Amino acid sequence: MTDTSEPDKHRPPKLMDQVRDAIRLKHYSIRTETAYADWIKRYILFHNKRHPKDMGAAEIEAFLTHLATVRNVSASTQNQAFSALLFLYNHVLHKELQIPIDSVRAKPSKHLPTVMTKDEAMRLIGAIPPDTHQLMAKLLFGTGIRLMECLRLRVKDLDFEQNLIVVRDGKGGNDRVTVFPESLKKPLQHQLQYTKVLHDKDLSEGYGEVYLPFALEKKYPNANKEWHWQYVFPSYKLSKDPRTGIIRRHHADESGLQRAVKAAAQKAGIDKMVSCHTFRHSFATHLLESGYDIRTVQELLGHKDVSTTMIYTHVLNKGGLAVRSPLD
Repeated sequence: MTDTSEPDKHRPPKLMDQVRDAIRLKHYSIRTETAYADWIKRYILFHNKRHPKDMGAAEIEAFLTHLATVRNVSASTQNQAFSALLFLYNHVLHKELQIPIDSVRAKPSKHLPTVMTKDEAMRLIGAIPPDTHQLMAKLLFGTGIRLMECLRLRVKDLDFEQNLIVVRDGKGGNDRVTVFPESLKKPLQHQLQYTKVLHDKDLSEGYGEVYLPFALEKKYPNANKEWHWQYVFPSYKLSKDPRTGIIRRHHADESGLQRAVKAAAQKAGIDKMVSCHTFRHSFATHLLESGYDIRTVQELLGHKDVSTTMIYTHVLNKGGLAVRSPLD
């Protein structure tokens, strides 16, 4: 016999639904949501599907220790897992934890960043076909912005008059200003012309919306179709927002530029472990090499602590203290 009874509308939402609701309430990115949900699932599975409300500091310690000693994860990966579990207990379960969590900690990396010479950087950029990917690579090297910061640039963030680029909601949720390379003004104007044509086409077909941060979409209902909110580097196709189901044009996918940089490094014969982030390391090192104050470089990079910027003094061509070898 078929059960025609209505589902219990008063049944509390599942744990992972609660986690996602709490993350969205805090306006965390979709990437953070995905990562946190994944770590919470791993934590539950590690403890044989016990409910987190029946566990606490001891179980968290065991899980984090397992990650460090058995899985050999990096310090940053272990910290992300820890952050996900703290979020779970603080904002979803509202359960106090015994702090500090006394687990075996993964050893932080002490590797110096890979840096390209100016010649290597320009050879690599020249090996990328003269298209949008090459323009992105020039932006990374010329401004020091991160890959995702580049992809998330909006039209309004390019200030041609004041010669600056505004990086919104960077790492740590902070805004900052960086340099606007003079040589990129015309290419970026051409890019905006392409983006405008694409946006007008979307509008004519009943689309044209773009994701807006935080509560701006509710506060300004029509802003998501306005030109200045559009991404500088839009995706070549429309896609469905995984949270709302709305058809939008998101920014370009990062994998395209990553593949282009990897292929160009091989083509240019650069025998270093090069990635998109290497441009940022090279930007900082060459500024210090040119005599710019480390505090200025810190501001351009958006580092919270100058000690993070100090690492680039160790990879300068002449060493951190500009020491000349007795042999020379």
